[in-house]
Amino acid sequence: MAHDGQEVPMAGPVLLPDLLSLTAASVAPAEALLDAARARLSAELSVDGRISSRAVEAAQGATHGLAWLATYVEALRQMQAWALRLQEAGKLGEIEQLILQIAFGEYLNQLAGGIPMSQGEIMRLPDLGLSGEEIAGLFTPDTRMLMHAANTQPARLRLVELMIEQSANITVGASGLEEELEMIREQFRRYALDRVEPNAHEWHLKDELIPMEIIEELAEMGVFGLTIPEEHGGLGLSKASMVVVSEELSRGYIGVGSLGTRSEIAAELILAGGTEDQKASWLPRIASGEILPTAVFTEPNTGSDLGSLRTRAVKGEDGDYTVTGNKTWITHAARTHVMTLLARTDPETSDYKGLSMFLAEKTPGTDDDPFPTPGMTGGEIEVLGYRGMKEYELGFDGFKVKGENLLGGEEGKGFKQLMQTFESARIQTAARAIGVAQAALDTGLQYAQDRKQFGASLVSFPRVASKLAMMAVEIMVARQLTYFSAWEKDHDRRCDLEAGMAKLLGARVAWAAADNALQIHGGNGFALEYKISRILCDARILNIFEGAAEIQAQVIARRLLA
Repeated sequence: MAHDGQEVPMAGPVLLPDLLSLTAASVAPAEALLDAARARLSAELSVDGRISSRAVEAAQGATHGLAWLATYVEALRQMQAWALRLQEAGKLGEIEQLILQIAFGEYLNQLAGGIPMSQGEIMRLPDLGLSGEEIAGLFTPDTRMLMHAANTQPARLRLVELMIEQSANITVGASGLEEELEMIREQFRRYALDRVEPNAHEWHLKDELIPMEIIEELAEMGVFGLTIPEEHGGLGLSKASMVVVSEELSRGYIGVGSLGTRSEIAAELILAGGTEDQKASWLPRIASGEILPTAVFTEPNTGSDLGSLRTRAVKGEDGDYTVTGNKTWITHAARTHVMTLLARTDPETSDYKGLSMFLAEKTPGTDDDPFPTPGMTGGEIEVLGYRGMKEYELGFDGFKVKGENLLGGEEGKGFKQLMQTFESARIQTAARAIGVAQAALDTGLQYAQDRKQFGASLVSFPRVASKLAMMAVEIMVARQLTYFSAWEKDHDRRCDLEAGMAKLLGARVAWAAADNALQIHGGNGFALEYKISRILCDARILNIFEGAAEIQAQVIARRLLA
């Protein structure tokens, strides 16, 4: 701050004393608030002792607010756990302490004053039916200290100063992951810098498919078989490794970071629901990249309501199936060899019980003939971003699927089989969101350092620096939520709640980071030649696919209230 030409220091220290004690003591009041809100809503939405689905739907403002409240509380837990791990390892430096301090200060203030569920929707504690006394429980001496003195301008400016000093580091602050995972991160960061980032913007502007050369290189690096067990031809690595790889590739370009998503979903489907013959036949070829899969679930008039799918698969006398219907928003459909295809096999049903999953083989297309397989047609959907694999509408009329390719060999299991993939898919999507957010931070910080206005670099202006600081802080918050969900998955624990929270917050963080980085660019950010325009378009899809934010909040709320 300046007054009469003199620099005026901001009051108070940058780093709070006894920070970990303050943050540790602040988790319990936030947890108590969540417990009170959950109890209030459970009582309010129960009919005859059970949660009423209709009541939950009617009270979406409150129930979705509960999902966000729970996400914030879990975020605080995981940030505290991260800091304690770093302290134990002797890696809790100034930059990590600033991230922790700012995160707690900001998120506690948002808990007290309102959590942004979207640009025009703020969740406030009275919306959850909480009493004044219950809300007052959040305001302890420790939380008040963090709300008042943690996320200050001097703290944010100091964080950015350290970010610039430590720009050679891959992440802003230590990730808290073990050395093996950091070695994987470094390998894929180098690859993204060398092979992806220099070309990504051109691919986007020309709306081109990612070159097959890149796909072949990723296959050689094991991306498509990362989490497939070694006995089935994969690397047998953890979901945490999948998160790190997705994060760094998406940092280069979300299209490249998403190439492994369809392989991950297909492999998960086959591992969880396939017969032994199907596992032996499909998994090694998916792992090697010999065949590329695509997920074919969504239909034009159903969106997230997969239980209402109309595409029909009728079994013939020869045991094979004939598929009729339409699908939409099918990513990378033209190039692929096999579709994980969800279709209705029981015409007497109108819900999820009559759905079956197929490993439907197709011939990869060319630019001139993208869908050469008999009984199948398709057309491209032109999109704002996320362009490297392209989106398609598909039509099936007399399309044949071998009977042996019914997943698991049993009809009516398709929806349940698909549900088993949601945890991994949402963890992976959260990782992609972190990568996109990190790309926005990289781009925004570099531009803020290079661009001069009024005789100074943009980064020297406090509001510009504050935007960059908050990007770094929220990226770490989303990162720790995502790592935790992957850790739970790797330890065979149910983690649909944690994965949903990671995806919900990560998508918002990616959009905020891209939007703020574009703002730092000013008018140049609105020009197609600047890559931040692409990053903004790519970030926007994250709040929609793999469960729109509203659907995600609904799923989280139902779990919390169950």
